[in-house]
Amino acid sequence: MARQEVYDAIVVGSGISGGWAAKELTERGLRTLVLEAGRHVDATDYEMSTQPWELRHRGRRDRDKQEKERPIQRECYACDAYSEKFFVRDDLNPYTTGDGKRFSWIRSRQVGGRSLVWGRQVYRWSDLDFEANSKDGYGVDWPIRYADIAPWYDHVERFIGISGQAEGLAQLPDGQFLPPMELNCAEQSVRDGLKRHYGGERVLTIGRCAILTREHNGRAACHYCGVCERGCTTHSYFSSQAATLPAAEATGRLTLRPHSVVHSVIYDPASGRASGVRVIDAESHEELEFNARLVFLCASALESTRLLLNSSTARWPDGLANSSGQVGRNLMDHTMGGGARGRIPGLEDKWTFGRRPNGIYVPRFANVVDQHPDFLRGFAYQGGASRAGWERGNSMEGFGADFKHALRTPGPWSMGLYGFGECLPRESNYVDLDPEQVDAWGIPSLRIHCEWSDNERRVLREMATQAAEMLEAAGVRDVEDFVEDNPPGLTIHEMGTARMGRDPDTSVLNAWNQTWDVPNLFITDGACMTSSANQNPSITYMALTARAVDHAVDLITRGEL
Repeated sequence: MARQEVYDAIVVGSGISGGWAAKELTERGLRTLVLEAGRHVDATDYEMSTQPWELRHRGRRDRDKQEKERPIQRECYACDAYSEKFFVRDDLNPYTTGDGKRFSWIRSRQVGGRSLVWGRQVYRWSDLDFEANSKDGYGVDWPIRYADIAPWYDHVERFIGISGQAEGLAQLPDGQFLPPMELNCAEQSVRDGLKRHYGGERVLTIGRCAILTREHNGRAACHYCGVCERGCTTHSYFSSQAATLPAAEATGRLTLRPHSVVHSVIYDPASGRASGVRVIDAESHEELEFNARLVFLCASALESTRLLLNSSTARWPDGLANSSGQVGRNLMDHTMGGGARGRIPGLEDKWTFGRRPNGIYVPRFANVVDQHPDFLRGFAYQGGASRAGWERGNSMEGFGADFKHALRTPGPWSMGLYGFGECLPRESNYVDLDPEQVDAWGIPSLRIHCEWSDNERRVLREMATQAAEMLEAAGVRDVEDFVEDNPPGLTIHEMGTARMGRDPDTSVLNAWNQTWDVPNLFITDGACMTSSANQNPSITYMALTARAVDHAVDLITRGEL
């Protein structure tokens, strides 16, 4: 096995948390190696200006090809003819599920990871979220509170650029915002109707998103082409490729190695620390070792946990740093798909322009003050209002010139609310290694055991009921509610499996994302999460990563690492 240069720090993964680890480590003076399992990506890979007629199937998916190569990834709306290259091939990266339970694991392997295709919605957590476990007894208590992470939210937001509207809500703290995008006229009408009916209890605001509304840190403002999932050549939305990796590279201390499939973490029993990682070159299948003083796992929640499970030792036969037995436990994802839609009367003389890459947001209102008798925790809505255009011809009868001219007149305004709810941490939702299945590089695959509890199902139904009541209260007509049957994983907010906590007997990580058992090993992606809240979690990963790096470097400076 070939040994390579020794670095100050190794970061596994180049996505949202890995990019932040690289930026913070290099800017603090550490020579840092970032290992990415997938290929290098640059602006020539982005299809934001590609037209349908330039593609083989005019922009439609190649169903036979996706059935063979990406039968799970295709469940994501963004895995289409333009962007499927940003999603893994399931045939090369298999996993299994226990007892026939569905879990849709949506993954990306390339420089930048899923930061190239993420939804870009960013919402701070509050103490309503950080205190939830301790108050209702599910999971363990977070070892931090909002005051601990608030300065790091500031730090992240100032760098990446967040457009949003301050609302002064305790359950959804305001941040460092660029000018907000505008609500359209129909959304304003619904916002005003909700305010009249509910006062300040239920608020409709523009989504808070990592998309620039003005030039920021050398990146251009968004020009509203509306196809963010294809990649952005102007770097107007935040990705590792657009912001954190270039910042790390500018220090001269970054080494980025794509095509590096990390097999396991190397543990040195003599020192009681991680000495590096084992890697399989994705192209040559050569086995390599890289060594460093610090190791940050940022490969995504389940991939980082897979590495711990694959790194078992005589001391921890069930996975590295697993003295608590919690590695792999408490898998969470947000529920999604309870909501309602309806028609907004009037406004026929109004029309939108551009393709705003953002929607509305209705922050959590359930279980904020009074406890609901039927369920724990809460939910929030995303969505928006629009007028149907020519695309509605797919479901209309007609033919010829009259049919085409009819499509030039837009349809009525409609409004939809789509709910996202919190998932409780439960040890019965867990991952382990499949005893027989391996991936294309011979590394044992994960076996995922996960299902929704009765609480999550009740939350979904409540999402639909409340969405319908809110739309009707705001004057929306012909309202229909819905509850979708989406499996865990499909929200692409998988969290847990190596949680933070206050006690090494019940958690894997301390308050600084440092493993209790291996002091120079840190985990700052979704694996670290102790609960799931109902907000999109990515900005919390970023803030926790920056905070963990600051602590790790301070330990080195003090001679404690």
